[in-house]
Amino acid sequence: MSGIGPDHGKIAGMDLLGELEARGLLHDTTDRHALSARLASGPIGVYVGFDPTADSLHVGHLLGQVGLRRFQLAGHRVFPLAGGATGMVGDPSGRSEERNLLSRDELEHNVARISAQLERILDFGPGSSAATLVNNAEWTAEVSLLDFLRDVGKHVSVSQMLGKDSVRSRIGSDSGLSFTEFSYMLLQANDFRHLHDAHGVELQMGGSDQWGNITAGIDLIRRTSGGTAHGVTWPLLTKSDGTKFGKTASGAVWLDPERTSPFQFRQFWLQTDDSDVRDRLMRFSLRPVDEIEDVLSRHESAPHERAAQRALAHEITAMVHGTDAADAADAAADVLFGGDPRSLSADALEMVAGEIGIVEVSASDAADLAGVLVTAGLAQSKSDARRTLEGRGYRCNGLVLDDTADLATESPLPGGLLLLQRGRKSHQLVRIFS
Repeated sequence: MSGIGPDHGKIAGMDLLGELEARGLLHDTTDRHALSARLASGPIGVYVGFDPTADSLHVGHLLGQVGLRRFQLAGHRVFPLAGGATGMVGDPSGRSEERNLLSRDELEHNVARISAQLERILDFGPGSSAATLVNNAEWTAEVSLLDFLRDVGKHVSVSQMLGKDSVRSRIGSDSGLSFTEFSYMLLQANDFRHLHDAHGVELQMGGSDQWGNITAGIDLIRRTSGGTAHGVTWPLLTKSDGTKFGKTASGAVWLDPERTSPFQFRQFWLQTDDSDVRDRLMRFSLRPVDEIEDVLSRHESAPHERAAQRALAHEITAMVHGTDAADAADAAADVLFGGDPRSLSADALEMVAGEIGIVEVSASDAADLAGVLVTAGLAQSKSDARRTLEGRGYRCNGLVLDDTADLATESPLPGGLLLLQRGRKSHQLVRIFS
């Protein structure tokens, strides 16, 4: 559980649904009175599914993971589900066209990768509320079509499936809905039925586009075993301007550090608009609501300091990548935006190097300072470099450079590195070799 940031106290003795509602995380729920009573009576099994359509989850999946963490902190049993079977079909909910189908080998690879990401945010034990990772391929892959139709399909009417928004919206679209996608609802319903029977799971959660799939599972449980189950959904995330959450100019923001570095991950949250930061803190932070209100109050008194964004960025980065990575990302950002590089730890310096790269320069070439500055991309020409040096526009490791400096004699940072800087935003790491 190395990726989990500091928990802000267990959620105990409270109306958990009321907590979700206060945070803007309650969109649909089955009988609220019955579910509240069940939650108050003792630990409940709850699951959220994650289909492995890529080899990493992205920030759009975080609400499901954080939602499970909230229930775990309240003492409930949580079951993150990796969709090794449903991922072969693809969920049509919220989509205008069919997904590309992945091979079995691709899915197995993706399941292994996202399983590790799930284990960073949830506590897998030991303990009575330890998380249990499940993969629906284990109870689905070997079931024959005839057995599935007999044991599951007979309990779900076509008219019931056609009444679901996720199906109805696609049937009326130009692309239509394939039978493969149409069957997804049955597969997910069967997941809920299996987890209810095998693990006593009574609650499924998901985004609001999952409501039809969730209620199909509740109906299947009632029809096959007479059992009671519940469902909760949260509103889908969008930015205040209506654009999709979790996308940047370079694409999706991934949880895998090889796809989106911890530094870039932190910057994504730091760049949250003031109009969105309350919503993001309420939905993603594990801090109590009153602590979030304190952070927001400080932010409102001095918005330019971005206290709310900084708190959000640090907490979510620590949650996903670990406290050390979050601290290093904070320090790296401070340096790249004007801080003193001499205080950088080796980890933070490595993070800076990952963002801006390292230029290798021989000791003999280092004597030509203007030439090094051109090589480092901090000047267009030697004459440009000399003019900027005369204007005291360059720094090395935070100290002003003059035109007589020999970089080979400068005191290096850890790893023998020099951080050259032009102005406030142009940086390059240089290593001098003999």
